[in-house]
Amino acid sequence: MAKRCMLHPLTNELHGARRIATVITMAHPDWNARYAEGDLPWDTGKPDEHLVKIVDGGAVKAGRTLEIGCGTGTNALWLAARGFDVLAVDLAPLAIEKARAKAAGARNCLFEVLDFLAGKPEGGPFDFVFDRGTFHVFDEADVRARFAERVAGLLAPGGRWLSLIGSTEGGPRDTGPPRRTAREVLASIEPVLELVDLHADYFETMIEGPAAMAWICLSRRRAVDAVPSTRR
Repeated sequence: MAKRCMLHPLTNELHGARRIATVITMAHPDWNARYAEGDLPWDTGKPDEHLVKIVDGGAVKAGRTLEIGCGTGTNALWLAARGFDVLAVDLAPLAIEKARAKAAGARNCLFEVLDFLAGKPEGGPFDFVFDRGTFHVFDEADVRARFAERVAGLLAPGGRWLSLIGSTEGGPRDTGPPRRTAREVLASIEPVLELVDLHADYFETMIEGPAAMAWICLSRRRAVDAVPSTRR
């Protein structure tokens, strides 16, 4: 299961944690403790295969990039090595500490601690936004909608957002990422962004047992505002 957040370095982490607690409700609010304990089933140590397919297939081009919930930085560093100029953010200071250690000497990749729902990232607008299991941790529909709205406001014209989201597809399971329906995903995304592709596939994790299903959701900044449902 993944977690996430971020942008704008927090100069006072304790103050930032208090702010986050008032804004976010999620299954595991103390993400820093998860990193301290090494309880990181979402951290496979390799770039996500769906991100690799999207980039290698040309659906997104190298440009100014924001990764929300970057963890230890594997995906951000992979993107930077392919010419993307990456700002990668995470709620957990220990995650950023590990990412910075891994990134020693890397170019075009900056790691910062940030609560994405409370702080505005510097350096935008962004041509590409990526999150792997951040959007889905929020149980409240209005918070997910606010997350999507913030992404939309950060995208440059033509910019795209790739989000990997735990899916209600697949059989019952007791572990793994949160599960969201396609209807819940679209209810948040469609009003503020244009859907490019939504399909189900497997979510790579370090959890033993049946693989969890994920929604692979690619959307882009709207050129035309959404209109209400009509008969014509």
